[in-house]
Amino acid sequence: MNDGTITLPWLVIRQDDNGNRYRVGRYATRAEAEKIADSLDSRGHKQLYWVERIAQNGEATRNA
Repeated sequence: MNDGTITLPWLVIRQDDNGNRYRVGRYATRAEAEKIADSLDSRGHKQLYWVERIAQNGEATRNA
């Protein structure tokens, strides 16, 4: 946290059947992001969900 702001470096990403990717949400911890991704993945749809971390340089890195 910097200057009273909350850092949310963990992303949940969804990829649909056509290969389009969407950010589902941002989370403070990896565990929280993985819980959401697992919950969405367990619904049985064909979409793929995974967790990425935003690096300090602003780029996301996949941590599935």
